Amino acid sequence: MKDRAWLELSRPALAHNVALLRAQLPQGCDLMAVVKGNAYGHGLPAAALELCRLGVHDFCVATAEEGAELRRQGARGTILVLGYTNPSQFLLLEAARLTQTVVDADYAAALNAYGRPLDVHVKLDTGMHRLGIPWQEGETLERIFRYPNLRVKGLFTHLCADDSQDQEAVDFSREQIRRFYRAVDGLRACGLPVSDLHIQSSYGVFRHRDLRCRYARVGIALYGMLSTTEDTAAYAPGLRPVLSARARVGAVHTLVPGEHAGYGLGFTARRPTRLAAVTMGYADGVPRALSQGRGAMLLHGVRCPIAGMVCMDQLLLDVTEVPQVRQGDAATFIGSDGGEIITACAVAEQCGTIANEILAHMGDRFQRLWVE
Repeated sequence: MKDRAWLELSRPALAHNVALLRAQLPQGCDLMAVVKGNAYGHGLPAAALELCRLGVHDFCVATAEEGAELRRQGARGTILVLGYTNPSQFLLLEAARLTQTVVDADYAAALNAYGRPLDVHVKLDTGMHRLGIPWQEGETLERIFRYPNLRVKGLFTHLCADDSQDQEAVDFSREQIRRFYRAVDGLRACGLPVSDLHIQSSYGVFRHRDLRCRYARVGIALYGMLSTTEDTAAYAPGLRPVLSARARVGAVHTLVPGEHAGYGLGFTARRPTRLAAVTMGYADGVPRALSQGRGAMLLHGVRCPIAGMVCMDQLLLDVTEVPQVRQGDAATFIGSDGGEIITACAVAEQCGTIANEILAHMGDRFQRLWVE
């Protein structure tokens, strides 16, 4: 079923990545798979089921709806909602047995006021200033632990500069870790039951292997890379990309010199030219920033530049150097073809962003096919 456009998802690559990541973790630390954003574009239910098959049973999501979908698909472990959930959905938290992040003190009070027991993890703000209880507010933290309707199952923080090797960023991450454990020690000194701790994300697994936590919240690394080519090569060269994105050639046209193609006459033939219309566009996740030859796709193992502007549902490739291209051929946006490869990191660099964003934008119109 490879019709218009599809994603090929590699089971062996995912299994390899899970094994590689587990090998980095200290004894007693488990993977908590981050599957928000439709599992970074890989497809939420299917990716989670594959991870369960590999022995990963605990998950992070962004919304209560994502968590409820995992429960409907049979996930049995901890499902942590990382973001804010509106009080109108507290019933969903309870019904789907989700664990909600406490994002600030007022929110803790609102969760308690729901009147029925809810599982929560308390996020500590150790310097990112996005969500969480300020780490130094010990009295606030104690009060949250003592709320009768909150079952505090864990504490966590997020290292916001851990993807940088600059000394300032390295020092900041170390200070965040120090602050986190000072808060934990303060709570334990008060006799409070501090249990499941988690600090590391994908970068932290490779950069802070000595942290003894209950979980490591791993997202982008599960899917075979870090956010950039440079970081992947530096920290995790053994990761294997799980996702390949391909689409069909819908038509092939021949232009004479001087003829135009695409919106705004975006392409002008400077020589006898063959253009292939490929059945994917920015509604599928191909950034419009790749227009006008800044991006390319692979056809018959040849890198073919994007001609003119990327459209919502289609794009044009200059296939003049690949005369064998025909309607129905498969073109590769991310993945390998012959001896050539285009990675999500490489696409991200062309667009001035990170691989996480490119993968998360892989649209729902893709067929998602797990392959061996």
